[in-house]
Amino acid sequence: AAATGLVGLKPGRARVPAGSAGDDPGRLVVAGPLARTAEDAGLLLDAMVDEPLARVQFGPEPDFLGAARRAEGRFRIGASTASPFATRYPLWLEPEAKAAFERGVGLLTGLGHDVLDTDFRYDNRYPEAFTTAWTSGLAHVRIPASREPQLMPLTRGFRRRALERSAGELDQALAVLAKFQEDTVSQYSAFDLVLTPALAMTPRPVGWYTEHSAEVDYMRQCQYSPFSSMVNVCGLPAIAVPVLTTPKGLSMGIQLIGRPGSEAQLLTVAAQLETVR
Repeated sequence: AAATGLVGLKPGRARVPAGSAGDDPGRLVVAGPLARTAEDAGLLLDAMVDEPLARVQFGPEPDFLGAARRAEGRFRIGASTASPFATRYPLWLEPEAKAAFERGVGLLTGLGHDVLDTDFRYDNRYPEAFTTAWTSGLAHVRIPASREPQLMPLTRGFRRRALERSAGELDQALAVLAKFQEDTVSQYSAFDLVLTPALAMTPRPVGWYTEHSAEVDYMRQCQYSPFSSMVNVCGLPAIAVPVLTTPKGLSMGIQLIGRPGSEAQLLTVAAQLETVR
């Protein structure tokens, strides 16, 4: 969504029961709507959560479409460019990403929200623990040995490490992520919403990731999108909203992260932004 000018809503963990993956020990995978407007995203989410299991777990669902249409509310928003990958890789915001972030701050402030600069502190064990959990499912994928050479070098390396990894090592990584979730959600709780850049760079050209080694491939993935995996780990809802178009016609946006169960608030603010951007 962030690379193509769409509204992308990532629901919180278990909000859409059908969107979870069985071989995902980190519980990172969720399903959510991609749309051109906040109203369309709300309409689709209303349909996606209309399942008996969701009603049992969350109770009567809020009217997501209605929240986007009403677009009411002012919130306390913490603005940050901190990333848990900064302890592992050199990170920076390209001028276009910085401009989008600053425009997001300005638009939200103009809408009446209380936007506060903040500096979150993240566990420096996160990068390794996340990579371990994220790639663990590759150990269970059935791939004939004769086909493995067809995998990309990065995928082959991740699969090899997943096959060699012990259950104890995976459990240790999951414990680190559980503590990361606890600490991060606690920090975020000082705000109604958290604002970050959606991406650190403009959308990348084809071949940019794979033109060097597998290690550089993964590093570039983390440098390009250093603000999203932590939201999956924490199981929080978030939304990507476009706020500007570069002179080359590339869309740049911001990410808003909410508290558990705050999808309606996220859609509210996304709809407000559509009226002023």
